[in-house]
Amino acid sequence: MATLSAYSSPWPEPTPDPNPNPNPNSNTSCGVSSEDQTDQLQSLESFSSMPQDEPDSFSPSIPESNPNYQMPLPSPAESTSSSPPPTLLHISFNQDHGCFAAGTDHGFRIYNCDPFREIFRRDFERGGGIGVVEMLFRCNILALVGGGPDPQYPLNKVMIWDDHQSRCIGELSFRSEVRSVKLRRDRIIVVLEQKIFVYNFADLKLLHQIETIANPKGLCAVSQGVGSLVLVCPGLQKGQVRVEHYASKRTKFIMAHDSRIACFALTQDGQLLATSSTKGTLVRIFNTLDGTLLQEVRRGADRAEIYSLAFSSNAQWLAVSSDKGTVHVFNLKVNSGSARSEPRSTSDPTLPTSSLSFIKGVLPKYFSSEWSVAQFRLVEGSPYIVAFGHQKNTVVILGMDGSLTL
Repeated sequence: MATLSAYSSPWPEPTPDPNPNPNPNSNTSCGVSSEDQTDQLQSLESFSSMPQDEPDSFSPSIPESNPNYQMPLPSPAESTSSSPPPTLLHISFNQDHGCFAAGTDHGFRIYNCDPFREIFRRDFERGGGIGVVEMLFRCNILALVGGGPDPQYPLNKVMIWDDHQSRCIGELSFRSEVRSVKLRRDRIIVVLEQKIFVYNFADLKLLHQIETIANPKGLCAVSQGVGSLVLVCPGLQKGQVRVEHYASKRTKFIMAHDSRIACFALTQDGQLLATSSTKGTLVRIFNTLDGTLLQEVRRGADRAEIYSLAFSSNAQWLAVSSDKGTVHVFNLKVNSGSARSEPRSTSDPTLPTSSLSFIKGVLPKYFSSEWSVAQFRLVEGSPYIVAFGHQKNTVVILGMDGSLTL
């Protein structure tokens, strides 16, 4: 159940510039209702403009080598003698993987990936813990959720932050803790432990509610293609994923694994879905339209916790990070634009397989598995998330220890 409210300031026009002068628009009032919201709904001002700006053009430069950059989050030099250095609570990429956001116990910070640089930061005087920071490409609107031992905001609220005004301009309140938030130019998706709410971005009208199996990680993925919205979340059964195609008003359930779902990722257009289970040995790629299994790749033989999955922009590659301290990169058979085409034969020489795959009908399935074409070895013990950079054949790896690897 949710309560929606807004502050007196109008919804501003998002812009990539982190420090422009605010340019508010005129207000009109509107009502918001939902059968699952509390009885006492506060009035909500309509937001006169939704984020339509395209992301800034981005021209990264690649270093001569691939050094590890250390984010300056835990540096004692940043803190005064009376305050401890900030602790990293959350880290996530924006929708095009050109930036990332970091939530700390003092506030939040936004960084450019390549070349690596801090874009801006907001440190709060009291409390300050931010457990979730969700960017909307490079514009001034962010979604914040409190976190840490001294949260800046209640854990059951999503705060809509306008960095033009350096303050929150609206909120979404719920009766349980918010696990994650996803943003599109036209939607806000809020994930609770066993429920997902989909809101219209323009007026915060509740459009859809989805019940899920217990989802403590807040697993959810949404496409970013213009004109089509695909949402993926856990189903109501162990190992099941639910795919919502809002344009065609279709729901598809896929039994992806025997074990619980640990992680999944969508291509930007929402046509391909990669999933992994709590076992962490296999990753499967599905066609979201009909649920067809297109490819299965093997991370390893030992059990592992998968931290993140990421498609390249053209869906030619898939990156996987795990608690084994490695990032694997796999060659995919099917590009996103041709998801309905027949998968390539596993005899394709570009797909690494076991040397014993020619007797796969006799030996266990392990010996005919498809393996990664590249691996990156990292320090074990810290969670990492991965994405593909804007430059060709580059991978960006973020660690909860404050590391950035290009």
